[in-house]
Amino acid sequence: MFPIWIDLAIGGAVLSLVMFVRTAYVDRKQEKDFIEAHGKTYIQRMKKEKKKRFSTELKD
Repeated sequence: MFPIWIDLAIGGAVLSLVMFVRTAYVDRKQEKDFIEAHGKTYIQRMKKEKKKRFSTELKD
């Protein structure tokens, strides 16, 4: 059997790895949601600009 401090060190390393993976997953999901939201905003702005440009061309 290992000394207790070795067991605690291994447990701490495993816990640290689990927390790292969990944090990376949450971070990636937040970044994806952020990019998706801003992408939708950009697309909407481009559609408005296209409508504006098209209506201006029809008036001329």
